[in-house]
Amino acid sequence: MSSQPWEKQARVARDVLEKSIQKQWLLPADKLPSPDRLNVIHVPRECGLLSHEELQMTETDATGLVEKMSDGSWTAEAVLTAFLKRATIGHQLLNFATEFMAEDALEQARSLDEHFRKTGSIVGPLHGVPISVKEMVSFKDRVTHTGFVGWTDRVSPVDAVMVNVLRRAGALLFVRTNLPQTCMHLDCDNNIYGRTHNPHNIRLSPGGSSGGEGASIGFRCAAIGIGSDIGGSIRLPAAFCGTYGIRPTTLRTPWNGVGLAGPGQEGSRCTLGPLANSLRDLNLFMKTVVAGKPWEEESDVLPLPWKEIESKQDFVVGVLWDDGIAHPHPPIIRAMKQAVAKLQAAGIKTVDWEPYKHDHGLRILVDMFYADGAKAQTDALASSGEPWLPLTKEAFVHARKMTVAENWEVNLERDAYRDEHLALMKQRGVDFILCPTYVGVAGEPHQCRYFPYTAVWNILDMPGVVFPTGLKVDQKLDAVDKEYKPRSKQDEAEYTAYAPEKFVDAPICLQLVGKRYCDEETLAASTVVEGIIRG
Repeated sequence: MSSQPWEKQARVARDVLEKSIQKQWLLPADKLPSPDRLNVIHVPRECGLLSHEELQMTETDATGLVEKMSDGSWTAEAVLTAFLKRATIGHQLLNFATEFMAEDALEQARSLDEHFRKTGSIVGPLHGVPISVKEMVSFKDRVTHTGFVGWTDRVSPVDAVMVNVLRRAGALLFVRTNLPQTCMHLDCDNNIYGRTHNPHNIRLSPGGSSGGEGASIGFRCAAIGIGSDIGGSIRLPAAFCGTYGIRPTTLRTPWNGVGLAGPGQEGSRCTLGPLANSLRDLNLFMKTVVAGKPWEEESDVLPLPWKEIESKQDFVVGVLWDDGIAHPHPPIIRAMKQAVAKLQAAGIKTVDWEPYKHDHGLRILVDMFYADGAKAQTDALASSGEPWLPLTKEAFVHARKMTVAENWEVNLERDAYRDEHLALMKQRGVDFILCPTYVGVAGEPHQCRYFPYTAVWNILDMPGVVFPTGLKVDQKLDAVDKEYKPRSKQDEAEYTAYAPEKFVDAPICLQLVGKRYCDEETLAASTVVEGIIRG
C-alpha cells in the first residue's frame, strides 16, 4: 500500500530527529527495561551508561549546577554531556524529543568553559544550564511545525526572543520536545512522531500540550524546560510527570518567535514559562528572563523588574476543593486534605473557597480560543491532508465563529469576570488559592479532556505554580469512593475513568494560584506552602 503525501512530509521531520540522535549513547537491547515495566525513572541509575558524577550532575537542579560551575567543580561541557546521555536514554524510552541540537550546544559549552578559564567568572545566571525547549519555539534555520505535518517545511529565519534572552544568560538549549497535533490537547501525540510516554508510568500520558517537556523534566533529561500555557499546558505536564512548573501572568515573558495557529488571537494569550525540578529553579528562570529586559526586543512585554520577595507565612489561602463541575479523584482529595491539615497546623490561615462562575469563565475562554471557528487550525491540518486525531476533533466541538461585535462583547465579559473574581478575593481576604491541577493525578493516552482546573486561571490571567506533594497513588488509601454520586454526565465520565490500579506510581501534585502580576509573590508563597506540605 502506497504512503499518502502527508506521510512523506512527516518522514522528513522524523529523519531530522533520527540524524540528530547521538547513537553512541543509545542503550543496547540487553540494557533496555522489560516491555512490561511501567516506571522507568530509575533506568539511568541502573543501565551503567552514566558515571557516578554524571548521575550527580543530572540529579542536581539548575541552581546547584550554576553553583558547581561557578566554583570550578564542574565544566559546562561535562554537565551538558551528562544531560545529553540521559536525554538520549530518555528519548529511547519515552519518545519525547523532536530534534537534538548537540553540536551547537557543545560548541557553546566549550566557549563558556573557555570564558571561565580566562576570567574566573561565569557568563550569566544560567551559565552552562542544559535546557530543553518545546518544539514551537523557533530556532534560526530550523523547522518549526508545532505538530502540523503541513508546517514541516517552515524554516525559521530568526531565533525566538526567548532563545536570545536565555543564551545571553549562558543557557545551553540542546533538545526540542514533542507536542500534540494542533498544540491544543492535554495529551502528547501527533502524526509526525507519535505518542510521548510518562516516565512514572509509560501507560499514562505525560500531559499536554507541553508533554515532551513534562517527560523531559520528569526524567531529568534537562535541568529546566521551556513550555507554553494557554489552558494548562505547562501545569498539566508538570503535574502528570511530578515536576514543578509556573504559568506566568501573560506578557511577563517574551512570545515573539513562537509558532501557534491563529497568531493575533489576543483574547486569552498563550505564555511561555518554565518546568523544573525545584521551586528555586522556577524563580531563577523567571528572574533571569525578566532581568534580560525582553521588552527591549518585544514591545508587548511588560517592563516590570522582578521583585525580591521574602517568604513569609502571613497570607491567607483559599482552598478550592472541587470546581463544581468534575469531582477530583481520591488521590487528589487525600493530598488536598493532608495539605490543608499541615498548613493549618503550621499556622497558615485557610478558608474554603467556592468556585466562582467557572462554567462562565470556561465558555469565554473557548470562545476566545477559536474566534474564527477554528479556521486557523483546520486550515493548517488541511494543508497536508493529515488525519485528525480524536482529541483534535473534540477540541473544536464548541468552536464558534464570531463577528467583530461578538468578539468585542466576549472581551467585555472577560474583563468583567476578572474584576468580579478579584473583588471576591479582596472581600474574602484571600491572597492565594490552593487547588487541584487536574481532576486526577494524570490521564490515560487519548483520554485527557478535562482542563478547567487550570484553564479558569488562564481566562483570569492569574499565575499558577504546580508542585509535587511527595505523595504517590496508593491503591489501598486511594480506593474508589463508591458512595459518590456524580452531578452530571461529564462528572460521571471523569469520575468513572478512575481506578487506582491504572495509576500505579503516579505522583500527586497540587497548584497554588496567585493574583494577576503577582508572580513573585506566588512563587514565594509556594515555597512556604511546599515546605510545610512536604516537611
